[in-house]
Amino acid sequence: MTMFRRRAATALAAAVAALTGALTFSAAPSAGAATGCAVTYRITNQWTGGFGADVTVTNLGDTINGWTLTWTFSTGQQVTQAWNATVTQTGANVTAKNVDYNRTIPGNGSANFGFNGSWSSANPVPASFALNGVTCTGGVTSSPSASPSPSPSASPSATPSTTPTPGKITVWLAGDSTVANSSGDPIVGWGRELGQYLTANATVTNNAVGGRSIQTWLYESAVTGSTNSSGECVLSSTAYAARWQSMLDASTGMKTGDYLFIQFGINDGSPTCPRHVGSARYRELLTAMVRAAKQRGANPVLVTPVAALTCSGSTATPNRGYLTETFDVGSATGTPVIDLHKLSYTLYNSLRFCPYSGDYTSGPVGAFFANDHTHFEAYGARQIAGLVAGAVRDQRLGLAAYLR
Repeated sequence: MTMFRRRAATALAAAVAALTGALTFSAAPSAGAATGCAVTYRITNQWTGGFGADVTVTNLGDTINGWTLTWTFSTGQQVTQAWNATVTQTGANVTAKNVDYNRTIPGNGSANFGFNGSWSSANPVPASFALNGVTCTGGVTSSPSASPSPSPSASPSATPSTTPTPGKITVWLAGDSTVANSSGDPIVGWGRELGQYLTANATVTNNAVGGRSIQTWLYESAVTGSTNSSGECVLSSTAYAARWQSMLDASTGMKTGDYLFIQFGINDGSPTCPRHVGSARYRELLTAMVRAAKQRGANPVLVTPVAALTCSGSTATPNRGYLTETFDVGSATGTPVIDLHKLSYTLYNSLRFCPYSGDYTSGPVGAFFANDHTHFEAYGARQIAGLVAGAVRDQRLGLAAYLR
């Protein structure tokens, strides 16, 4: 990131925080079931002529099955792309509707979506919102009773069924720089942003490290620069690196009910050691990690490598290897696979990142990527983490019970 861009981003963040903060709007009562909501609208990035926004809708009333959020832009802003909701605009009026996987918002639950937009003269936060036609002006109300409830003495009611609150778990992450918390300013991996999609009962422990293949992550400096007769990098020791030893430790590591997300394959294709990992060796090591997690009662989830931004004309295209190997291990071990590679380049197409000039310092691509076509800034990492969370919900993994 250039010094100008860094200073501009810092100044912009301060200005946006001072002007908008994380503004919350509460819904007014309406007739019928108990109603009420809070809407948090946050400008996450802004550049000349464009901006990104994040919106969280929290339901404070009875369960909502299907929702529509509406607002009005006051200075000519226009929505250009959106994710996690279907967003349309007519004149100044904007309508955001749920998608299939987030149509239901339970009481005290929330749904999140985001969008990119354009602006010219100014970009203020909308003055008010309405959820399913209820203006967000504050309060929660219950529906009036039509008649007194029947006496319970004549026919005792059954004990209401309840859904037990999920216990506390840890979500462990193993991967490279696209997953790691940070590999140097301004690079942010999606693993750092995953926690915001989870409830307080799920803690993310991110052990991803930049520049690692699956073998260098497992064995670190024990991987030498020499190759054996099969072309694989020679190990000077079979002792695991401290990070994996700690995760395998009965007192400090993975426990029953935990989750282990594994994403490698970006650095493994290096032709030289120590990072090089061949196809068969990749399967072998990935299988070993899966089995180790299962032996400790944890739930492994395989993740294909997130895509870089490569364009063929106006289309973002696939560009990573080790996809087949990852699916093969998933099939052989009965482990779910999230195809983040496909999800990510599909997202780039929906955001119309292609064609691009190669400039990663400005515009929507510059706000998403960190000075190259592989690494993310916080804004991009947040959207990639959202893809992972969405896949957890879509594939109905057990972790979905911990999604916000």
